[in-house]
Amino acid sequence: MTPPVDDFPCNEFVELVTEYLEGALPPAEVVRLEDHLAICGGCASVLDQFQTVIRLSGRLSESDVGALAPSEREPVMAAFRTWAANRN
Repeated sequence: MTPPVDDFPCNEFVELVTEYLEGALPPAEVVRLEDHLAICGGCASVLDQFQTVIRLSGRLSESDVGALAPSEREPVMAAFRTWAANRN
């Protein structure tokens, strides 16, 4: 999938998604991010995955994660690895 043409690269979205979900982004960044989400299905899907994980956290077992298709599992696992690395 070719990323949309805008001033908010997908990799920047991935870096800011946690802050966005925590309500910690400045208003101008929220607007840029939400404008990007409106035209980028890939990033909208990643956001949906984050929201699902947050909603289900504490209720997922390792076998639940293993039941996801690899194309669904890898973005979630990558997001968790990034989140864990940035916690310290």
